[in-house]
Amino acid sequence: MITRALAGFVLAGALALASRRARSLSPSGALAALGIGTAAAVAGWGWAILLIVFFVLSSALSRFRRATREARIGGIVEKGDERDAYQVLANGGVFAIAALLAGSTGQPLWGVAALGALAAAAGDTWATEIGTLFGGVPRSIVSLKPLPPGTSGGITVAGTLASVVGSTLVVAVAHLTGVGASPGAVFLGGVAGSLADSLAGATVQERRWCDACERLTERRVHSCGKVTRVVGGVAGIRNDFVNVVCTIVGASVAMIVAR
Repeated sequence: MITRALAGFVLAGALALASRRARSLSPSGALAALGIGTAAAVAGWGWAILLIVFFVLSSALSRFRRATREARIGGIVEKGDERDAYQVLANGGVFAIAALLAGSTGQPLWGVAALGALAAAAGDTWATEIGTLFGGVPRSIVSLKPLPPGTSGGITVAGTLASVVGSTLVVAVAHLTGVGASPGAVFLGGVAGSLADSLAGATVQERRWCDACERLTERRVHSCGKVTRVVGGVAGIRNDFVNVVCTIVGASVAMIVAR
């Protein structure tokens, strides 16, 4: 295990450095990715490979037609393409913990939880990246009212289908790497987690307003430079918290269904 941990540390470090140079990760994000990548390797090489595939595809999606996406949602989303430590941990923390527990205890349900968490993160990522590009005008998952593209809690047909594809991809890669278990439960966990992300984004995540531009946003300081104010949700609850909810729901649903 020590040898695998060292090898995983070196591999995760190389990938984190490459991602930092490609501006896919911030300095703090690279450190967080190093920790999660090492943890996945300690759990087993299958988990590490699965995590690498998830990260590479997610980064590729974020870079695909970046200028078009930025033009559509740049004034709304809080953070840019460089994922920081909070984003990395919010998307991969539950997966890493569950994978370590699966490797150390030999309990299959922890493996199902790890896969459910990653399937949820993948589903949410694919829904966001594809939905903002090809989904047209999103609608609130709660009220079905139209929302500006990029607004948390908004869903589109294209984004929902992409979420299903993202969850399915995790199931398929997990099977190929030898860590796959209860594929139906993992898939349902992924879809449930992605939906929970949208629901939490529409209800508890803080919504802000720029008085200067008269636009909804998630930014505390809008792209125009003006400080925004909270007009909905719970003050202090931001997108990283919602992403944690997404992965916890994904892991929990997968475990419940697999029992």
